[in-house]
Amino acid sequence: MQKLEEPMQTRNGRSSPLLPVTVIVAARNEARNLPHCLESLRDVDEVFVIDSQSTDATAQIAESYGAHLVQFHYQGGWPKKRQWAMESLPLAHDWIFLVDADEALTPELAREILDAIQNPNLDGYYIALRMHFLGRELRHSGASFDKLSLFRRGKGRFECRLREQDASMADMEVHEHVVVDGKTARLQHPLLHDNVESLSHYIRKHDEYSNWDARVWLEGEAGSRDLPPSLFGSQAQRHRWLRKKFFAIPGSPVVFFFYKYVFCLGFLDGIPGLIYCGLQGIQFFHIKAKIYEFKQKARGSNPSSC
Repeated sequence: MQKLEEPMQTRNGRSSPLLPVTVIVAARNEARNLPHCLESLRDVDEVFVIDSQSTDATAQIAESYGAHLVQFHYQGGWPKKRQWAMESLPLAHDWIFLVDADEALTPELAREILDAIQNPNLDGYYIALRMHFLGRELRHSGASFDKLSLFRRGKGRFECRLREQDASMADMEVHEHVVVDGKTARLQHPLLHDNVESLSHYIRKHDEYSNWDARVWLEGEAGSRDLPPSLFGSQAQRHRWLRKKFFAIPGSPVVFFFYKYVFCLGFLDGIPGLIYCGLQGIQFFHIKAKIYEFKQKARGSNPSSC
């Protein structure tokens, strides 16, 4: 079994440990976040940055770090960015590691991954996110969750919760989760999530997400056969069950904010926690408002005035 301490040549020509996985980074106008992400991936053998015609320096940054730059031209429908990359690109390794542009790999997690992928009995691993927001780690606020982001090629795929999609709903998977055909486990060390972009960038991105969410709720849970809402299921299934229950409550955006800020102890995360929980409640409101808008458009009438 490979030991991390053994010196090897990386894709950047440096003598250092080599992680034999293929990383896929989805990006669009991520020039501020991407350097930290790619710096943390220097000892990974293969990195693809899947760009969406960024208007900032995303492409140049990706190339400067030795990553394979691929442009994705979304035409609507399915698959979206990361599933398309898994299906279409000539990936060199048997293990795929999905990393967002605002995430970073730690040396401790890299060592754990190197050991984990040697296990022939497991086909995927959940990795926790250590969330940073506005310069502070969110230890509460319901911000922590696990992602199934490391899996064998050919064993993992994104669930398709909504087949009829368009560019207004983002060109990458929003709250679809990876489903693995095989046994999975959870790694101990987290992936760092630290978005240094402005709140304006955050809000614009989540506006697209709310378009997608509203459509999913209108379609019902027909597209969630792989991971249906369940109180006793996986973390993703419990979150969906909880959101479904919140949607049925009058004034649910306000209730959702108080759930995050009070019940999940978001107030212990200071002002960043307050802002994060507030934005979560606003996102909930946007989804419900857009559901109403879509229903009115489907009926062929204008929304009634207040």
